[in-house]
Amino acid sequence: MTTHLPTADAQDPESSARTSRLREALLAAAFTADGLLELLGAPAYAALARSETVPALRATRGDGPLETLVRLFLLQRSVPRAQAAAVLPVADCLADGWLVPDGDAVRATVDVRPYGGPDGQDWWVVSDLGCAVGGAGGIRGAAGADRAELVLGVGGASTTLAGITVRRPVATALDLGTGSGIQALHAAQHATRVTATDLNPRALRITALTLALSGARPADLREGSLFAPAGEETYDLIVSNPPFVISPGARLTYRDGGMGGDDLCRTLVQQAAAHLNDGGFCQLLANWQHVEGEEWQDRLRSWVPRGCDAWIVQREVQDVAQYAELWLRDGGDHRVGEEEYAARYDAWLDEFEAHKTKAVGFGWITLRKSGAADPSVTVEEWPHPVEQPLGEAVLRHFDRQDYLRATDDAALLAGHFRLADEVVQEQVGLPGAEDPEHVVLRQNRGMRRATKVDTVGAGFAGVCDGSLPAGRILDAIAQLVGEDPVLLRDRTPAAIRMLVEQGFLEPVG
Repeated sequence: MTTHLPTADAQDPESSARTSRLREALLAAAFTADGLLELLGAPAYAALARSETVPALRATRGDGPLETLVRLFLLQRSVPRAQAAAVLPVADCLADGWLVPDGDAVRATVDVRPYGGPDGQDWWVVSDLGCAVGGAGGIRGAAGADRAELVLGVGGASTTLAGITVRRPVATALDLGTGSGIQALHAAQHATRVTATDLNPRALRITALTLALSGARPADLREGSLFAPAGEETYDLIVSNPPFVISPGARLTYRDGGMGGDDLCRTLVQQAAAHLNDGGFCQLLANWQHVEGEEWQDRLRSWVPRGCDAWIVQREVQDVAQYAELWLRDGGDHRVGEEEYAARYDAWLDEFEAHKTKAVGFGWITLRKSGAADPSVTVEEWPHPVEQPLGEAVLRHFDRQDYLRATDDAALLAGHFRLADEVVQEQVGLPGAEDPEHVVLRQNRGMRRATKVDTVGAGFAGVCDGSLPAGRILDAIAQLVGEDPVLLRDRTPAAIRMLVEQGFLEPVG
């Protein structure tokens, strides 16, 4: 059994007009991300994201327009019909199924969550009741819905993927496993044509609602698994927040891939190249196994398809017990009886034991179809805070790989470089010491990396303003420190390459 969903037919002028009136009513009541934060305050706003509703209920005890909408669409409370009619075009909402009667009151059929676009746009993400925040357990759960078909709203994973995605203008974009349509909504701002796919037909209907309510162009919606709905088509951008959870079986469509171990993520990565145009990007989130007797970095390198550069960043690692407990709670399994919970926990550990899995990694995978004979594949662990959005930083990473691949050491020393913006130098050592123990360069933007450098490296980076070639700078440093300039030129290119690769230095021209 599944719950009712509204309709919003972009091809029907009357339906489109009703959706526009609903959107205008939401804006008029300041039912936006900023308006929500102002009404609830930071503590209640943060609590709502943790599925704790008491602070939000206390903050919406009045009958003002914004309070009414929060109680209807985020807290799933019925409100008197007259109160709703003071804020919303109730007749339209009843006709299209956004609201249903509840005695003398009305109640919402879906969660509608305000969501701020990257350029200040006011958008709304639709999801199943109880699933806008806090996962499938939700605020009150989705009574009457088949849990296997639930469609979740905005979460940390979806906003992370949106933040790392390259946002250059493209002709075609594919949102694979669209869910509630968050990635398709972002892609619609810079792609001429957006295709959104999902194995769950309910997700496709909800994606249509998200796009229509947010005033975005409709997407080409297709049902199916992985790349099957795409056929032979190719795209300039592919994004995916797939059902990457490594679990025993495929009980919950929104999270469980249904393949053994991390095979779903591996398959998605390996098949992506055939669906990318030259120069196109595929960006996704993934889980991967840390297998006994195998380096996780080598495992992921083996996934990268021929002809693609890759940048893979591991953001988090959990041991198998932590991982199982996290997703058991997500599925509400902690609320079943003790014996049943233990049996389900056992099933997860059996799954890991069968695949010799000792831990599970989570992170980002970006592919670029370069066609290079010697592709650049970077696999790294970076659990530290970064600056979102990172799309421009991702583009610059691959630009730097192109430069380094095409530049030998002689050309490197003839090149000009500048220190990247907001890089600072830190000297670390004991108080009162004549010289620091080591020097650290630290970025305050993008990946926010830090790296140790020697005196020559610090001096070189500090002088780089684009005006002098690298070789001449090294010659001057050699004279200052009393070192043979030829030997310094011979040993320094590797350090310069590292500073360029990590974004501390930028090639000029």
